[in-house]
Amino acid sequence: MTPLGSIHDIPLGEGRTYAIDGDMVAVFRLRDGSVRALSAVCPHQGGPLADGQIDLQQVVCPLHLYAWDLTTGCSRSGLPPVATYPVRVDNDQILLEL
Repeated sequence: MTPLGSIHDIPLGEGRTYAIDGDMVAVFRLRDGSVRALSAVCPHQGGPLADGQIDLQQVVCPLHLYAWDLTTGCSRSGLPPVATYPVRVDNDQILLEL
């Protein structure tokens, strides 16, 4: 597991991008307190998924409003899926597995 920092660095209902071993990963802190991690790059035109709008189930790319499931990475808009990563919080620290 790779430590990314404090969970308090991500406000509830938002995401942040982390560069890890050459990969850009978006970590989201959902309003229910859970966390999800996906590829940070939209496969459509490289949009910043961490800046997208989220709810408890999906993230919407801020550039063209395409949506991806936060658990599976599957597109809800007919585009290719994005990678998902196991992520958890332990003692307020975000831990990601690549």
